[in-house]
Amino acid sequence: MESQPPQCLEPVMPSDYLKLMDPPHLRGATMLLALGGWMDGGLVSTGTVRHMMGHRTARQIGRIDPDPFYIFNMPGSMEMAAVFRPPAKHLDGMIEGTVELPTNEFYCDAAANLVFFLGKEPHLRWQAFADGIFALAAAVGVARIIFIGSFGGAVPHTRQPRMYGSVSHSHLIPILQQHNVQLSAYEGPASFATLLLAQSPGHNIEMLSLVAEIPGYLEGLNPLSIEAVTRRLAHLLNAPADLDALRRASNAWEIRVSKAVEQDAELAATVRKLEEQYDNELISQSEAEPS
Repeated sequence: MESQPPQCLEPVMPSDYLKLMDPPHLRGATMLLALGGWMDGGLVSTGTVRHMMGHRTARQIGRIDPDPFYIFNMPGSMEMAAVFRPPAKHLDGMIEGTVELPTNEFYCDAAANLVFFLGKEPHLRWQAFADGIFALAAAVGVARIIFIGSFGGAVPHTRQPRMYGSVSHSHLIPILQQHNVQLSAYEGPASFATLLLAQSPGHNIEMLSLVAEIPGYLEGLNPLSIEAVTRRLAHLLNAPADLDALRRASNAWEIRVSKAVEQDAELAATVRKLEEQYDNELISQSEAEPS
């Protein structure tokens, strides 16, 4: 029996799935880009961009339809299915609301020359999804994209998250250094944001990636890391942000997490070790700096 050739996905064009909604024509705009999924631990990516949008009059200017880009029916355990299948809720035999498919939406605050993208990292057709983002950027007049992300690491919840950054053009490196962002030396599996970073020069767009290292032993919303990234963005963009509300949320979160950690002797010992390592690293960096 002859072997069958592998099936290929049909190509799609941005016009097939990118829907524009009377986009404005800006000049030199900045897009803040958030992606749920792999690099959204602590909801730092989506939470930061939502907070930057929170006090603005931002209107929706486009969306990317989800159908070509996500796997919904991955076979396996219930735990595996929960990762891919959209959530649904039933009450007394009736479904409440609708089945929530992933959303990928663009918003704009024209007065501030800012565009926002809130979406989910695609499972499939990375190139087509990237083409959609670049197509909207070209239509609106975006000159720079800033991606916000996070990853679980060795930072304790009682310390500020370490910040790492990457750039599409070497002349952007001083911007990271001025805002106390370490230059990334990561080597490993790429994220979708890395694809955008690699391709943005071909679209005449500058791109920066700001990634926070957050406590790897925690799950759920991390307001301390959202505050740290928002603070840097506010300075980088010279744009106002409600940092007081984030500071209150961060203080309450740290107290709540610390109480929970102290109930687990093994975890408490791990956190104290991480604190010592973190502080020793800061001392070493301070001693290495020229006086």
